[in-house]
Amino acid sequence: MIFDLRFMRNVCLLRYCLVAMLLACVTLNINSQTSNIKSSAYQTQREFDIIFHEALLQRQKGNLDAAFDLLQRCRELCPDAAETYYFLGEFYADMDQNEQAIDAFRRACDLEPTNMTFLERMAYASIQAGAYGEAAEMMEQMYEADKSRQELLERLYMLYMRQEDYDKAIAMLDRLEAVDGPSEQTTLAKCRIYIEQGKADDAISEMRQLAEHYPNDPTYRILYANTLLVADHFDEAYSVLQQVLAEDAGNLRAQQVMRNYYIRQGDEAAADSVNHAILLNPKASVEDKVGQLRQIIIENEQQQGDSTAVLELFNELLSQPNPSADIAEMKAAYMQLKEMPHDSVQQAFAYVLQLAPEQASARLRLVQQAWEDEDNDAVISLCDEARQYNPEEMVFYYYQGMAYYRQEDKDNALEAFRNGINVINEQSIPEIVSDFYAVMGDLLYQKGRQQEAFAAYDSCLVWKEDNIGCLNNYAYYLSLLGERLDEAERMSYRTVKAEPENATYLDTYAWILFRQQRYSEAKIYIEQALRCDSLIDGVVKEHAGDIFALNGDIDRAMELWQQAQTDDPDNKILRRKIKRKKYLRK
Repeated sequence: MIFDLRFMRNVCLLRYCLVAMLLACVTLNINSQTSNIKSSAYQTQREFDIIFHEALLQRQKGNLDAAFDLLQRCRELCPDAAETYYFLGEFYADMDQNEQAIDAFRRACDLEPTNMTFLERMAYASIQAGAYGEAAEMMEQMYEADKSRQELLERLYMLYMRQEDYDKAIAMLDRLEAVDGPSEQTTLAKCRIYIEQGKADDAISEMRQLAEHYPNDPTYRILYANTLLVADHFDEAYSVLQQVLAEDAGNLRAQQVMRNYYIRQGDEAAADSVNHAILLNPKASVEDKVGQLRQIIIENEQQQGDSTAVLELFNELLSQPNPSADIAEMKAAYMQLKEMPHDSVQQAFAYVLQLAPEQASARLRLVQQAWEDEDNDAVISLCDEARQYNPEEMVFYYYQGMAYYRQEDKDNALEAFRNGINVINEQSIPEIVSDFYAVMGDLLYQKGRQQEAFAAYDSCLVWKEDNIGCLNNYAYYLSLLGERLDEAERMSYRTVKAEPENATYLDTYAWILFRQQRYSEAKIYIEQALRCDSLIDGVVKEHAGDIFALNGDIDRAMELWQQAQTDDPDNKILRRKIKRKKYLRK
């Protein structure tokens, strides 16, 4: 067979073109699909970025629900975005959903294991949830990543102590010492752990090394002696303390440890001797002496000892040159605690003021005692002196005002309260400030200055919105004037809810309802007031009679009006009600 070569070339060329065209079509299709995928991923990332930033913006604005929903959408769009889980964790933590918070933080850390912010937040969330082991793992990772963060070792130490993993806690202290060298703090911490573990020899060894490291500082030898004492190595402890005291007989810390030694040995006479040495030690500060006295008092109470021995110590101290007012006040407080004669206690506090007239706490004790004795003149005099030495102490103005109030001297009482209000500051106790304004309101109303009284009540409630006494008086005075009855009813109702068996508050509420012409409701509350207190005064009885009269029970009304007349025989309106057997508006 003869082949036409030209024909064969044309056939080959045709086949080549067909294959090339086919390949071109396939390539175009693949490129198109790839382009579509890239475009879709870009759109998803772009949508994620927009929604995520909007979530943060809403969070910053305080629109937390909207922010949370947007973050949920972010998680759907990009399940592997670590930042989404981090902020979701913050939301869960704010909602006290600790498990969900930890899961979210853990997912963020898994996605970005080198992100220190994520790791640290995860660690603190774990601590809050009590998962100390997981928190420790996070902090170990953080420290490995940044060895300059020494505070992480301290936190790890605390975490291991919480887990009572004492071996790891010791290891952390060793690592701290490798960085900073031995210190009193780390050595003492190790000793406490060793003692807890029953490893007394290890504790002693640690403290001995510290003492040898600082041979010229007696402080560390005293700590060493104290460790020996805790470990019941009495003879060695005594020997070390004797060496220190031989070098410095007035070393206060050595004396304190020696006192503990004698107590552990049961030698009370020697312990008392050291007590005197400590209290009379010229190197001891007032704080040291007060602390020592406090310890002596505690031990004396525990042993049910004789209080006269404690008083003898006080007297000995106060007989020294330049006696301390703080120690004198401590003696007076101790006498009060032991319920010693009233006059003796008063004299003890008065002596404090001889030493330091500006000692406000001692003067306040005298004022309070005079107040309890109803000695109003003494209260006023003491508070006058306080205004000279402690003009910033509001409590003295309060007691002085109340003492004048007891004496029915309203003008001086009002002046005292006004002066007290002038020293109000950010540190003032809200309850006291509120009471100041409440009593001022009562005084101003009694003096016929009604609008000033109501302004004072408003100030009272700003400082303490649930001042029940103020709410009752404010509401009652408004009802007498027939003003703002709806507001008065709301205030009075709060007092009844707070003290549902208080006859005074029940009467006020019943009377306000009466003034609002809600007679049947008023009857319910006035009956409750009558049941709660059989000794109610004539005003309440008259109110009750009025309420029963307008509820159609004139017999009960007459009975109550007649009882009220016994308490208030000069009440002309009341006499007319009884005579006419009907309610008469004043």
